[in-house]
Amino acid sequence: MEYRYDYLIVGAGMTADAAAKAIRASDAAGSIGVIGDEAHPPYERPPLSKALWKDKPVDSIDLGTARSGATLHLGRRVRELERAACVARDARGDSYRYGKLLLATGAAPRTLGIRGERVIHFRTLDDYLALRRFATPGARIAVVGGGFIGSELAASLASAGCKVVMLFPGASIGAGRFPPRLAQFLDAYYRERGVELRAGIKVAGGGADGEGVTLELSDGSTLRVDAVVAGLGVTPNTALAEAAGLAVDNGIVVDDRLRSSDPDIFAAGDVANFHNAALQMRQRVEHENAAISMGHHAGRAMAGAEDAYLTLPFFYSDLFDLGYEAVGVLDDRLEVVEQWTQPYREGVVYYLDDGRVRGVLLWNTWGQVDAARELIAERGPHDADSVLRRLPRLT
Repeated sequence: MEYRYDYLIVGAGMTADAAAKAIRASDAAGSIGVIGDEAHPPYERPPLSKALWKDKPVDSIDLGTARSGATLHLGRRVRELERAACVARDARGDSYRYGKLLLATGAAPRTLGIRGERVIHFRTLDDYLALRRFATPGARIAVVGGGFIGSELAASLASAGCKVVMLFPGASIGAGRFPPRLAQFLDAYYRERGVELRAGIKVAGGGADGEGVTLELSDGSTLRVDAVVAGLGVTPNTALAEAAGLAVDNGIVVDDRLRSSDPDIFAAGDVANFHNAALQMRQRVEHENAAISMGHHAGRAMAGAEDAYLTLPFFYSDLFDLGYEAVGVLDDRLEVVEQWTQPYREGVVYYLDDGRVRGVLLWNTWGQVDAARELIAERGPHDADSVLRRLPRLT
């Protein structure tokens, strides 16, 4: 079967939803097609590791993409792009002709190399549903990874009554992002809530059976658990773009309008490598705000808007009853300036490099994202004295 759309979106996540709605706001009559390999229509992703564990209903995360008038082709994987003919083909043999195309193919989780229904590489709604089957009160769950997803999942699972063991290669939770004393506080905070931490540990192998999973660890020990959930980071899904001959370098390379090296093909979200105007660097950002803001911008651009994408995305996390928002680059190898109104409970951490603020961590400090963005965009020069108490709430 052949379909024809003025606007075709490959990928059916938050980026696709934002793009479809932006297209419709700009073009009331244009036809929109969305192709996604998941069986579910576009949904909010952050609740998978946050609010759904606090009894938010699953059906509440549906984004209502169909209300934009877009036609959803779900459970379909696009396997080929023929750029000269402006056509995409899926694995079933159906084809989709387009006027403008958005690649919102996202990213795939890195894996442990162990298979089984009790080994879950966390990324999708189906992964959440699979984990929820095993995450009963008293179940012993291994969380592999101490970064963004791993720390959220460990907190959510422990709050749900599971016996959680965190395994990560770094010295502490958030190692490399948080300053050492904050990271050490966070480790103690997790232990106080019943989470067992095994720092400096990698998974070397193992196997799963019908009763549980046995992990072989890098220190020579083994660990038996009811299930394993891994949050090891992701790899951008660029295979389709590469096969089509688009420029790819740690993601699909796009210009300031989010166009790829083909002017009829745009890319946005986790898969897009864009120029961050405030940070003066190219990067990919794998968080909700980037997915939505880039999707919205790409949709407008596909419908004819000419303005540049200038958003400096922010991200946020919930860790038991702690939380943070952050902007820019969090890297403890930079000059780190800490400002605490309550040590490790409320404050701001600034990350400086060569007189510029490169990142701001707002730890239990809310309503300051725009002020942090403005600070990062300034040329400076800045130093420890000039940034302290810079944000309005802390002056």
